[in-house]
Amino acid sequence: MKIKLLKLKVMNSDFSKPQRQSAYGIIVMGAHTTFKLIKATIFLFVLAFVKMQSTYFVYLILGIVAITLISFLFAYLWYLKFTFFLDKEKQEFIVNKGIFSRDQVTIQLDKIQQVNINQNILQKIIGVYGLKIDTAGAHGDEVSIKAIDETSAYNLKEHLLSRANILAEKPEFVVNNAISEETPFLKISAGTLFKVGLTSNYGQSLALLAAFFYTVIYEGRQLLDAFEVDKNQIQNTVKGMVTLVSVAILVVALLIVLLVINLVRTFYKYFELEISRHQHSLLISSGLIAKKNTLVSPNKVQITKYSQNYFQKKMNMLNMSLRQAHFGKNKKGHEMQGNTLEIPGCNPLERDELLKMILGKVPPIGKTFIPDWRFLNLPIFFKMVLPVIIFLILAFNIPQIKPYIFITGVYLCIGILMIYISYRRHRLTVNQEFIIKKSGIWDLSNEIVAPSKIQAITTFQYPWHKGVDVGHLSLHTAAGQIHFKYGNYTEIKQLVNYWLYQIESGNEDWM
Repeated sequence: MKIKLLKLKVMNSDFSKPQRQSAYGIIVMGAHTTFKLIKATIFLFVLAFVKMQSTYFVYLILGIVAITLISFLFAYLWYLKFTFFLDKEKQEFIVNKGIFSRDQVTIQLDKIQQVNINQNILQKIIGVYGLKIDTAGAHGDEVSIKAIDETSAYNLKEHLLSRANILAEKPEFVVNNAISEETPFLKISAGTLFKVGLTSNYGQSLALLAAFFYTVIYEGRQLLDAFEVDKNQIQNTVKGMVTLVSVAILVVALLIVLLVINLVRTFYKYFELEISRHQHSLLISSGLIAKKNTLVSPNKVQITKYSQNYFQKKMNMLNMSLRQAHFGKNKKGHEMQGNTLEIPGCNPLERDELLKMILGKVPPIGKTFIPDWRFLNLPIFFKMVLPVIIFLILAFNIPQIKPYIFITGVYLCIGILMIYISYRRHRLTVNQEFIIKKSGIWDLSNEIVAPSKIQAITTFQYPWHKGVDVGHLSLHTAAGQIHFKYGNYTEIKQLVNYWLYQIESGNEDWM
């Protein structure tokens, strides 16, 4: 791979004065707003096109043109009002925005977790990039710059994530090759992505497929009502087509569609995934159509996780994820999820290299703690026995259900086996520097956290477990929680005291 070197100009290095994004941002913002408005009203336009007389068709076209003009007008006003700059003395990045009411967003540089540089199709055509800043503990939407040239984007990203650059007295002292990219130490090939698509992320693809069918059915009903089609006739036609063979064919077709969706999602998101060292950070880039570049500081990663299932083990690969802090709530009051960077298709050597970059070393083997056999009791009762009892009661009272009683035996066997596998893989490994939680049924996962990243520790016991010394542990971090259930409560309390001592005596911060 060629090493990329972009020479920075002095004017692009000085972000101490308020400046606007590229004027091409008007096109990006206008197109984005137009697309959202048309997407929200597309059904109304289709209905109007079907129902209205041909003489009124021109008014429909004028309505679309008016929406487009209004969208670009707002985009132009947004461009005029949107400015950003770096306050070197206060170590803050300040953004002023708003059309009718002015908002000022102030971000402390030490709270920035990562800076993403993205490029969708439209941005690629007009030659600009989008830049998004993610922080921990924000109570609003993160800052997003819609249009900025490549040189300024990478230079600003270096300023935001490397505070040493900000302290320079003169902008010309910024290193001219600050955005040079080293040869990637990890690069995922198309063949590896194909294997990833075949062996992982079925749950997400299934949810996407279900959402698609729900949308098709809902919109189909709306169109049937609009065209005044007889629904009973369609239902009778569908029932006449349903046979055992057709159902089997449909199941096979759905499985093939699910596999295709999984492959498409994988290639779209992770195509040409590369990771390289970038000064004190990791530069992660990927994307088939919309290219995404993310610069993340290793010390911002809260939980490092890698997972592997049976097929991936045979193929000598695994998936990694880097979990960072939750973002709090956005302006609409919805909880914003923690930021997780996914790195699929690593081999064990690449995993170890990433662990060294993020954690400083590969976590050594420590003492392993295992759960008590009572781990099995509640899941088996509430997930297996209780549902089966309810089903049997219904089956003996409803003749239509009675022929399906045999399903309960299959359900019990598979369910109890899965719970037992979960029990066998539920482990906690502890050494002086790291805590590793192992779990999983199909995918065996390892979650790694350093004691310095822990924000709070919770332990508790059920009243009926006090006599057998069994309890539970929860480690709270900014990126989520790690649970260890049904462990020896005396050992758990000893571990908690040790971790609290490490946290209080150490000088490391969780961020």
